Amino acid sequence: MRNLISLQQKLLPDLLEVMEERYSVLHAVNLLQPIGRRALAENTNLTERHVRADIEFLQKQGLISVTTKGMYTSKEGTELLEQLSSFFSEIMGLSVLEKQIQERLNVEQVIVVPGNSDESVWAKQEMGKACVTYLNKLKSNIKTIAVTGGSTMAAASEVMTPLKVGSNPVFVPARGGVGGRAENQANTIAVEMAKKAKGDYRLLYVPDPLSESAYQSMINEASIDETLSLIKNATVVLHGIGDAIKMAKQRKTPESIVDRLKNQGAVSEAFGYYFDDKGHIVHKVRTIGMQLEDLRNVESVISIAGGTSKAKAISSYLKKGKSNLLITDKAAAEQILKESL
Repeated sequence: MRNLISLQQKLLPDLLEVMEERYSVLHAVNLLQPIGRRALAENTNLTERHVRADIEFLQKQGLISVTTKGMYTSKEGTELLEQLSSFFSEIMGLSVLEKQIQERLNVEQVIVVPGNSDESVWAKQEMGKACVTYLNKLKSNIKTIAVTGGSTMAAASEVMTPLKVGSNPVFVPARGGVGGRAENQANTIAVEMAKKAKGDYRLLYVPDPLSESAYQSMINEASIDETLSLIKNATVVLHGIGDAIKMAKQRKTPESIVDRLKNQGAVSEAFGYYFDDKGHIVHKVRTIGMQLEDLRNVESVISIAGGTSKAKAISSYLKKGKSNLLITDKAAAEQILKESL
């Protein structure tokens, strides 16, 4: 396919540019439907004039429908996107990026999607769709899925669909709440994913972090113990990777500890652990839920993080942290490679 694409780029460069633009517009409609033209232009970084022309073409081809509520992809449009996904991965250089990141970070498998999560929500949703596709390809039965919080995981929950593997999977939060927006909390995300996957859920009503006395008191509660058992025996773990200092401030961490994190070179955060650029743990908060050592017994650990701003954090965590699959976006992948030169 690579040779064919190279020939097409030489003979018909304009045709490939038009194809890529229309594919991007159709792809954006599919992710953000229903969506209006102005919002579509903003999300694709195209002018409204270009979007209008592309929409007229796609509508004539029966690939989208335009309603008073906004635009939707048709069944034919959705099928076309699926058929062209591998082709455009080659054109955009995503498959090459996947191999490079896989070798650079020593990860079993890498999926790179288009876009920059720092700039567009649809890139986060695309990472979520890639996650759902991967879950449906797993051969083993999925019984319990533990999920962390964050805006990326919240976007992933929006595109969750019923899973083919495992009947009525149970979704659980990987750990307690860390503050911030309610829709980005692990409990909320577990509920949303369970509803869309037609599964069940259990909640964990504990704050994060905890004092030692609060931890000892809560750990013996029957309801917490039941959920904790599910968490530690999860079949799949879906988690984000955070920027260390941003996460510390979100947790309302005392300034003295934030300064210490900065002095120790903390770069990334996951599961309440803070890592430096070598992947060494420099700080850990007391939390009820998934611990790093628990990941050793999990069949599939899926890390989902993207955006240029997350490049250092992704590299930091994956130096030591377990991950069977990294799902990221093009912007993060390119930045990771640039910083590792």
